[in-house]
Amino acid sequence: AKPKDMDHPYGHGKIEFLSVGLEGFLISLAGLTMIGKSLYNFIFPQELSYIEWGLYLSAITGFLNFMLGKYLEKKGKELQSITIQADGKHISSDAYSSIGLIVGLIIIYFTKITWLDNIFSMILGIMIIVTGYKLLRKSVAGVMDEADHNTLEEIITVINENRKKEWIDIHNMRLIKYGSDLHIDCHVTLPWYESLIESHEKIKEIEHLIASKTENHVEIFIHPDPCLPSSCSICKIEACKERQFPYKETIEWNIKNLILNEKHKSN
Repeated sequence: AKPKDMDHPYGHGKIEFLSVGLEGFLISLAGLTMIGKSLYNFIFPQELSYIEWGLYLSAITGFLNFMLGKYLEKKGKELQSITIQADGKHISSDAYSSIGLIVGLIIIYFTKITWLDNIFSMILGIMIIVTGYKLLRKSVAGVMDEADHNTLEEIITVINENRKKEWIDIHNMRLIKYGSDLHIDCHVTLPWYESLIESHEKIKEIEHLIASKTENHVEIFIHPDPCLPSSCSICKIEACKERQFPYKETIEWNIKNLILNEKHKSN
């Protein structure tokens, strides 16, 4: 949440990815520990006692963890905080462990087959490791600035729905996440004969449009490109005195063609 400064010109949001990575590692470690303890109990069996108390306590803690975990996941999505989402998944994994434990204890209570406890623990351990791996994967993706296609799709939809004919082309669009903040940059092709003030107003219009339609705090940098003769075939400005070729078609913007660093033109 700290604002950007001289040492961190993009803010401090990246630390969230490291936090999520640590949490994913700890969750995976918990799963590995469960599996290791289960294997140990196969070799050195231990007598189970107070199964009824185990059922009661597991049911209470499992319910509380489930409610708290889901609440944190919901708030994490609302606040666009992957750290809070990771906390929610961490606590939810404890709830799922409790559910599995309860099922296992009930089966053991009625069948008296105690080694089943080790089987259930190993299955739960694997499930928890998968949860931890997903968080680690998300952490690495954030640190490596992996493209967030879902967010890009949302932004591209907004641009297409509010498209102006003066926005002749958009390309080389990139999105980077810094915690809950988004950094977006792209190139926009505008009429070459317009003044710098006119081009600047059109760029600000695009910036305000994207910022108003996203829940995140957005920082946008747009590089203006002058249109070329090859742009005429996709340009819908009817009263253009500089047109050299007739209009042919409108290029539908999507992820595949917006992230390319090249101007679009008619086929």
